[in-house]
Amino acid sequence: MAASQVEDGLLAQLRDRVGQRVTGWRPGAQVLRVSPLTGGTSSLTFLVELGGVAAAETPVVLKVAPPGLPPLRNRDVLRQARLQRAVQHGLQHGQRPLAPDVLFSDPGDPPEVPPFMAMNLVPGECVEPVLCDPAERPAPAQVRARFFDAVQVLARLHEIDPGAAGLAAEPAVGLAAEVDRWTRAFATLPGEMSGDYERAAAALHANMPAPLPPAVNHGDFRLGNTLCEGGRVNAVIDWEIWSVGDPRIDLSWLTFFTDDAGHPAVAPGTVAGTPAGREIVRAYEDAIGRPVPDLGWFDALTRYKEAGVTGLLLKRAMKLGRPVKESMARMRPELPRLVQEAIRIVNG
Repeated sequence: MAASQVEDGLLAQLRDRVGQRVTGWRPGAQVLRVSPLTGGTSSLTFLVELGGVAAAETPVVLKVAPPGLPPLRNRDVLRQARLQRAVQHGLQHGQRPLAPDVLFSDPGDPPEVPPFMAMNLVPGECVEPVLCDPAERPAPAQVRARFFDAVQVLARLHEIDPGAAGLAAEPAVGLAAEVDRWTRAFATLPGEMSGDYERAAAALHANMPAPLPPAVNHGDFRLGNTLCEGGRVNAVIDWEIWSVGDPRIDLSWLTFFTDDAGHPAVAPGTVAGTPAGREIVRAYEDAIGRPVPDLGWFDALTRYKEAGVTGLLLKRAMKLGRPVKESMARMRPELPRLVQEAIRIVNG
C-alpha cells in the first residue's frame, strides 16, 4: 500500500476514534478535521479541529503511536500521557503548567490500531538556538531569558515528589543502568560511529558518583523541547524518554546546548547568545537552594549519551534511506571524538 493510502486510512481511522472519545471530555463535541502536524520515528502528531466546544479549546494536538509497531519505550504515548498528568498533578496550587494538559486518550488495539492521547494546543515557538537557522533564531537577550526561565522550570520539575505525583510504581533508573542503556546502543552501531565506547563505559562505571534522591527527569531537556513566547517557557514537550532518576542528568544535558559547550552539531561560527554552562548551573543551584555536586561525571555521561543517541538516529536514517539534517551530518564524524571527550572528562 502506498504511503499516501496508509496516511489517508490512518486519518479516517483517527477521525472516527477521536469522535468516539472526545464526547467523554466535552459532550456534544464533533471532529471537523484531522491533519498531520509533524512526523517522527517515535510518534506521529496531528491537529484536530473540533466543533461544539469553546473557541479556546480547538484545535487539540493528537499524539499517536506509529501504527504497525508495538507501543513500547519511546513509542509508548500512554506512558507519556501518564507522566504529563502526574507532573501537572504534582504542582502546587497556582504554579504554571510544566506540560500540555492531557484531555483524553485511547488505548487502541496495537499494533494495528495505535494508542493516542489528546492535549491542549499550547502557544509558543519551538526553537533550539544553537542549532536553528540564523533567520529563525531569537535575539540574544531573548535566548538568555528563555534559558534562565527553562532553569526555573527544570528546578520546579525536579522538586516534584514522584511518589506524591502518582509515580510511586515507576522504578528509579540508577546511574549504572543509565550508562548501560547507551552502551547497548553503541553495541549496535558500526565501528566508525561507536569509537572506544567500551573504554568510556568502563570509565563511567569506575568513577560513578553517589546518586542524588530520584526526581522526574525529562530525558531530553533543552529549549528545542519547549514552547516559548518572548522570554518565557510556556510548556515542556516531547516526554518520550522520561524517567525517574538522578536530576543531574537533565541539568547537564541543558548545559550542552550552549555557545560554550562545543556541541559538534552546531555550525562553525555560531553565536546564539546563550548563557554559559556555569551560569546555568549557578541559576539552578540558586533555584533549588543547594549546590550540585559531581556534575563533571554527568557532563561525561551527556557526551556519551549524545553520541549513542545520534548514532542510533543516523543508523535508522541510513536504513530507511532518509536524508539527514545538516547538523546531524556534522555529527557523524564527531561521534568517536565525543566518546573520547567523555573518557577525558571522567578521568579528570
